[in-house]
Amino acid sequence: MSKEFDVVVIGAGPGGYIAAIRAAQLGKTVACIEKWKNPAGTLKLGGTCLNVGCIPSKALLASSEEFENASHHLADHGISVENVSVDISKMMGRKDGIVEKMTKGIEFLFRKNKITWLKGHGKFTGKTDAGVQIEVSGEGEDGASSEVVTAKNVIIATGSKARHLPGIPVDNKLIADNEGALSFDTAPKKLAVIGAGVIGLELGSVWRRLGADVTVLEALPEFLGVADQALSKEAAKQFKKQGLDIHVGVKVGEVKTSANGVTIAYTDKDGNAQTLEADRLVVSVGRVPNTDNLGLEAIGLKANERGFIDVDDHCATAVPNVYAIGDVVRGPMLAHKAEDEGVLVAEVIDGQKPHIDYNCIPWVIYTEPEIAWVGKTEQQLKAEGREIKTGQFPFMANGRALGINKADGFVKMIADAKTDELLGVHIISADASDLIAEAVVAMEFKAASEDIGRICHPHPSLSEVMREAALAVDKRALNM
Repeated sequence: MSKEFDVVVIGAGPGGYIAAIRAAQLGKTVACIEKWKNPAGTLKLGGTCLNVGCIPSKALLASSEEFENASHHLADHGISVENVSVDISKMMGRKDGIVEKMTKGIEFLFRKNKITWLKGHGKFTGKTDAGVQIEVSGEGEDGASSEVVTAKNVIIATGSKARHLPGIPVDNKLIADNEGALSFDTAPKKLAVIGAGVIGLELGSVWRRLGADVTVLEALPEFLGVADQALSKEAAKQFKKQGLDIHVGVKVGEVKTSANGVTIAYTDKDGNAQTLEADRLVVSVGRVPNTDNLGLEAIGLKANERGFIDVDDHCATAVPNVYAIGDVVRGPMLAHKAEDEGVLVAEVIDGQKPHIDYNCIPWVIYTEPEIAWVGKTEQQLKAEGREIKTGQFPFMANGRALGINKADGFVKMIADAKTDELLGVHIISADASDLIAEAVVAMEFKAASEDIGRICHPHPSLSEVMREAALAVDKRALNM
């Protein structure tokens, strides 16, 4: 007789492990299926985000920022240092240590909440009166076995993988995706990056700070077209000043590898043939959902033409008691979006009536300065014919920003011209990832720009710029 659970989660990334924990908190018997192995061959929880995504990339971003500050910016504070050097292997060791601590933390949370970790690959095999049948294969107690478990409810949280380009084989040595680019043993002299999205910009920033000459090739005609135009324009200016060489509107052609590195043929935005030579190439052109080899057809489910699983507003699929969350469903591929959906589904299974406002999910790019936004851009609102008013305030007029030598950027707020309801907040600055949370809270509560303008903010702090931008919506900023 197979093991039976109230809830089985397939995938232990941010969406999956959070869903499992919330379901367990609500008194359900829960199992979570995960097959991820680190390079040493050890099974780990946490998925892409914790192992080769959000967490290790932010560790390297922090380390590379420290190196850049020591090399170039401490003199501004009257601090003299000489012969600054970097130990890449030690930096990688620090990153790996953080990942290990985080993944061990999830193992602890599973034990604390009495969640069963089923080690292996999960695949649907059918349905019975007792529930959905899932085969777990690959890593049983004896090393290589399989078992079938029964679930009253299933949450598919299998995440996504890096999209690769045809004709450009990724070996994670000369040509890397995000996983390989987080594990280079040395900083390449010349690094090429295909894709100027979130991952491409973050990884490009890491290696530029560590000494690489970085060129970024982007197929889209506009840089950061998904962001508000004011933000993308400022970001382009800052990255150019830092030394990131970004080309938009390019068409990548043949990519050749040799003992000396990689040669990329491409056509620039004006139609001219160009050649770029680099020591290494990072391919960062988005991600695709992990919906293959799940046996979806065994329960009457299938992925759509783009590989996603169609769901309703509560992440329910077309099959009763089967849900899908995170990168395998519509919406932004963001870890915190997956977490919210995991909580939502666990509470739906419990009979509650939760809700997610997808317009209030923040976006963050962890470059320097950071870029963050929530809600709609000015160009989106104008395309909708919405009457709006905007306020913008620079960090160069903020005492705290000047004190920490990070006065680049601004906060821009957009409100409805008649009701003053906040419709979008856009930040490029140091610590934008933290500052944006205030805007998320305000928009969840349908606040007006005046509400933020009337709230006392600590002085001196970066958060004062949030208040000044809100006041600027009504042309009454106090420090400009």
